[in-house]
Amino acid sequence: MATAPDDLLPAPVADTLVGLVPGLGPDGHPRADAPLVAVTGVTGYVGGRLVPELLAAGYRVRAIARHPDRLRGRPWYADVEVAAADAADPEQIRAALEGTQIAYYLIHSLGTGRSFESTDRHTALVFGQAAREAGVERMVYLGGLYPEGEDLSPHLASRTEVGEILLASGVPTTVLRAAVILGSGSASFEMMRYLTERLPAMTVPRWVENRIQPISIRDVLRYLVGSAAMPAQVSRGFDIGGPDVLTYRDMMQRYAAASGLHRRVIVGVPVLTPKLSSLWVSLVTPVPGGLARPLVESLVHEVVCDEHDIAEHVPDPPGGLIGFDRAVRLALQRVQDAAVTTRWSSASVPGAPSDPLPSDPDWAGGSLFVDERQVTVDASPAALWRVLEAVGGERGWYSWGLAWRVRGLADRLVGGPGLRRGRRDPLQLLVDDAVDFWRVEAIEEGSLLRLRAEMRVPGLAWLELRVEPTGTSDTRSVFSQRALFHPKGLLGQLYWWSVYPFHGIVFGGMQRNIARAAETAEQARTDRRVSASGGS
Repeated sequence: MATAPDDLLPAPVADTLVGLVPGLGPDGHPRADAPLVAVTGVTGYVGGRLVPELLAAGYRVRAIARHPDRLRGRPWYADVEVAAADAADPEQIRAALEGTQIAYYLIHSLGTGRSFESTDRHTALVFGQAAREAGVERMVYLGGLYPEGEDLSPHLASRTEVGEILLASGVPTTVLRAAVILGSGSASFEMMRYLTERLPAMTVPRWVENRIQPISIRDVLRYLVGSAAMPAQVSRGFDIGGPDVLTYRDMMQRYAAASGLHRRVIVGVPVLTPKLSSLWVSLVTPVPGGLARPLVESLVHEVVCDEHDIAEHVPDPPGGLIGFDRAVRLALQRVQDAAVTTRWSSASVPGAPSDPLPSDPDWAGGSLFVDERQVTVDASPAALWRVLEAVGGERGWYSWGLAWRVRGLADRLVGGPGLRRGRRDPLQLLVDDAVDFWRVEAIEEGSLLRLRAEMRVPGLAWLELRVEPTGTSDTRSVFSQRALFHPKGLLGQLYWWSVYPFHGIVFGGMQRNIARAAETAEQARTDRRVSASGGS
């Protein structure tokens, strides 16, 4: 089997921070007296990657989440403390921070709508006060790199304000300011990747000529881990960036070269406003409009580091910071190996429903429409489950493909995620994973997959897929499928009845084709077993 080049092999960032971090105990785990670190945003892109790096550095970790049960299945779940808290609730977050020495604030309301600035401001004020009252010794925040003396985009202005609030909290604080983060699954990387791969020729707005200092996610994680050990008297912001300063045009051309594509034809035009640019980005890439717009608005500014003072406290690694080309190769290798541990879509789409599934059709919350189907499949429960767990993404939805694509496009046109989010992993799912315009709400390994819709619909929708043994044969199983919809008002009622005539084609075809795929896989497995035994 071919292996990745040495510089792409994964290793904990703590390997280059020896002497700065506690280090592991003799048993390979953090020592009982190691500092206890609180991490918020653990279901997000950066937070989900930071937790294992902190553990590898020898810190004890307390993962804070509003819904801790959604962390089950993470490879590090058994190695951390888990606390349930809403960071905007003073009592909850103060209790969650008690006993911790360092607190990572990795929360932001990117793309949550017009009120995101007030939400960010309130949450930062609450968190800073709670950290001070709980006796936290240091906070670490990842914000955005911004140019001095310019009118900032709403997103960058809010990130800047949050940093200032935390610095004024009375708790020593490290604010790391980064521009574009390069890593498999990051929103910025995915936006650049899809624009470059899908458009051999394109017209682009003027901001593609602005200079940017991107940074590898690995270097971001290294700075985050190293910042926990800063002296108490240090409380300030630091610019962090990689070794290359490029325009966005340069980044796309170098991405094309690194991924083996022909040089792109890129023509700048002066008429594409940030709003029009974000609509264009949301149609071409998996990044929905609500997230694309603040990203594009931030690219309107030139974002280049003014200083590199962070090196006084977190020295550069022996081989230097990761350059653009190597960061792209590393990200592409991760994508190719299906080793993308977190993605930008790890966090829920702003405004998407989070209500729990009603317990039964007599739910007191109002009307609940149900489309329920069941079929016996000539395949083992394990074979059927493997097909179900791999649904969506590149494999699609096993039914009328055109209908799914049209529905996905319609969703993107009204600001929803559409189908282009795909999947984090082609074969395995975790609770809270995005699967196209669904999100995994519940998994019972081998028996239940429940998806909650994040598409824009006038109501709440779920798709439930269940596997059960027949009780009479190991090579037969029962496949149950339920589509549920709780309408909001008359519009919701009209929506359900307008799409109901297509359910037989879409959901009926989906069930039949999934059953057929499981039966084919089961037969192939039987044939291989017979062949291996010599046909006897």
